[in-house]
Amino acid sequence: MFRDIRLHGYANDQIEFYAITAGSEAYNRYFFNTDPSDPDEIRFFSPGNEFIIGKSGISHRGNGGSFCEYMFGVDQPIADLAKEEVSNRLIIYGTHYDHKSGTLRFSERTEGFVSYDKIFFDGNAIFNYFFALTGVDFSGPMHEQQERILRVLGKALKRSDAVGEEQDNLIIQEILDIVDDPNAHLFLFKLINIRHREYSEAFKSLYFNNKKITDAEFQSLAVLAERYGIDRYQQERIRIDVMYKHPDNRRIVDEYKNILIACNRKGEINKLENARLTRLKTLSVRNKIPGALFYTLDEMLKKDKKLVDLEESNYISETRQILEGMFLSERHIESTIEPEDMLKLLFAKKQAAENRDHAFEEMLLDASKACDEKIRDGADISILEGYSYIITYFDRYDATSSAINQLAFMENVRISEEMIRSLLGNKHAFDMLAPDLFTKLFLSGIFEDKYLGIYGRKKVTHLASGLKLIEENRLTTTALLEQLVKIDSDERLHLTLLEHVKDRIRNFYSKYATKADQDALKKELTEEFLNKKLIDGEIPDHLFREAILTIKKEAVYIHNLLPQIILEKNSSLREDFLENSGLDRFYVEELEREFFDLNGLNLEELYQIRKGFN
Repeated sequence: MFRDIRLHGYANDQIEFYAITAGSEAYNRYFFNTDPSDPDEIRFFSPGNEFIIGKSGISHRGNGGSFCEYMFGVDQPIADLAKEEVSNRLIIYGTHYDHKSGTLRFSERTEGFVSYDKIFFDGNAIFNYFFALTGVDFSGPMHEQQERILRVLGKALKRSDAVGEEQDNLIIQEILDIVDDPNAHLFLFKLINIRHREYSEAFKSLYFNNKKITDAEFQSLAVLAERYGIDRYQQERIRIDVMYKHPDNRRIVDEYKNILIACNRKGEINKLENARLTRLKTLSVRNKIPGALFYTLDEMLKKDKKLVDLEESNYISETRQILEGMFLSERHIESTIEPEDMLKLLFAKKQAAENRDHAFEEMLLDASKACDEKIRDGADISILEGYSYIITYFDRYDATSSAINQLAFMENVRISEEMIRSLLGNKHAFDMLAPDLFTKLFLSGIFEDKYLGIYGRKKVTHLASGLKLIEENRLTTTALLEQLVKIDSDERLHLTLLEHVKDRIRNFYSKYATKADQDALKKELTEEFLNKKLIDGEIPDHLFREAILTIKKEAVYIHNLLPQIILEKNSSLREDFLENSGLDRFYVEELEREFFDLNGLNLEELYQIRKGFN
């Protein structure tokens, strides 16, 4: 017997639709018509329900509502954000939240018109579903119908993976199975923004290739967006959602989100949680995860509740004193900023960034607004000059910090003479403010970072010494560039070797301890790398030996030390291995995560083991 009937069409040159009726004897209940006087509309109706698809939007009357997959970064209630299994947005017609009673109110008035612009702005930018139900259990006053629909289907619709995967058949099956009424009929309408979808798929094909968009590729996306009239907000939310869904990004961002949610619930953050957040931020730089994913989470969680309400830190107090003197007080006290105050602001910015303290940036924004208001009200232009002086140094700080962090924690980083010249100019500006300020702000801390790997340390060390030699006219920017590119190239080859050697040993070699076995393996890999144009000569012997040694150390840790560390909860043994093995801490932590996943262990135990040293 027929299970459902579907109609496919286009509301206009941007909106595609599918209209489906499902249930027993669906062929007897699928009613639609078009008005000859208005051929741009198509009307679907059933007892008590009406759904009209027009050229500019949809009209609805009766029961039901709409649902879609949450896009990463959209306004999402904390209650939904805090539940890992909730992935979809659900709207029931004619309902509103009563803040006084903390309950959802149902109304008899469920009819309305919604434009396509609003549908794809408030909901998912790519696709949205609308639905209505008829049957014995979905009759009576409208508010009772809506309350029953929410009670019966709400939990499933908010959690269904089929929505995000656009599995229409599975959505229909899930709904009808839950309703479990032979007389029930589902009307499902799916609206697709084909222009947004094309932009999303174009961005995904480029980004998923190597988690990087070149300038030329981004320009092609800009041309596509301009041709289709996609505004910047929609472009950004589509890109952020695609980047979040990359498997490598999602795991890290979700862990960051879960920590923030836990902190939000209890209203405080402890040292262990702070260390885990710091690690994830550092890991995100290494994995080329856009900072926008973290900023979005921070903003969503800040809207409803402050994560922590601590006594104001000394660096925030000092910043407030300086900025109030210039911009924030009722009386204008001073317009110039002394070098000593600029130093305090720079170190405050550094500490605020390390602590993810939004109070610093909020204070700076307040100062900017106050500066604009004072200039508007006729204050001396010197106030603006003082603010510009601060912002210039902060811009230099952000550019320098970003460049050095990328060198330190990312492989395959884009290094250019322009970057080196920019760092050189910024170093000169900082060191003019105070001797060795560049080193104190950007280098001292990074060398103490436990997540700084061997190659990252090499790049930062060569950069620091190279910039100094260039200032002394003992080295050229071209020569420093060659050194940094060579280190980065060695790092890429090391990682590639490590992957291939592990794969060969796992699949083809029972032993690799003898020199003869290793030489044979190296010969095979050299031929393979030459064919793939990964190298243009022999594999450097020191890199091959380094890969073999890394695998041996990994085997010792995974098979011998890690089980003992877990059994004894021995943080000292773990830290001793990390300090003396020379292995990259990120690499070891990824091994640990894989070990815990493979053996079905609770990752929280691992976090507790790490607690003493992070």
